[in-house]
Amino acid sequence: MKSVFVTVGTTSFDDLIATVCSPAALQVLQDRGYEKLVLQVGRGALKPAPSCSLVLAVEAFRFKDSLAQDLWEADLVISHAGAGSCLETLEQGKPLVVVINEKLMNNHQLELAKQLNRDGHVLCCNCSTLVDTLQSMDLSTLKPFPPGRPEKFALFLDKVVGFQ
Repeated sequence: MKSVFVTVGTTSFDDLIATVCSPAALQVLQDRGYEKLVLQVGRGALKPAPSCSLVLAVEAFRFKDSLAQDLWEADLVISHAGAGSCLETLEQGKPLVVVINEKLMNNHQLELAKQLNRDGHVLCCNCSTLVDTLQSMDLSTLKPFPPGRPEKFALFLDKVVGFQ
């Protein structure tokens, strides 16, 4: 069963959850062959019921000790731009759509997402462009993230957030 995993990390990002559960997004996902949607909703106020979609099977949860199994089972990951979520997804070799939370102040996540997008590792959008991104995405253009060099990623993060 082709599936999509959506994660907001430890924060709340209700706009992302609402957007991905919108009829337009669900229809695009179904049109692209996805049959299952798994939502990690974090501290958000929204926790869609499993029956929120007649189009896809939907599961939702707030937190787990590890998201490794959800990432492993996913054919596509849609995530907030948190460094941990992005890195863990890229290390699993999963196609990643990063959605910027434009409501964050001093948004360091924006810089990380834009750099990963410039380097060809992720697709990047915001909630208002997510449906268009899902509709037009070509996952075959994404470049694999270099594995197993955490010091390189640390240097990359230092550069992105201005420590270097």
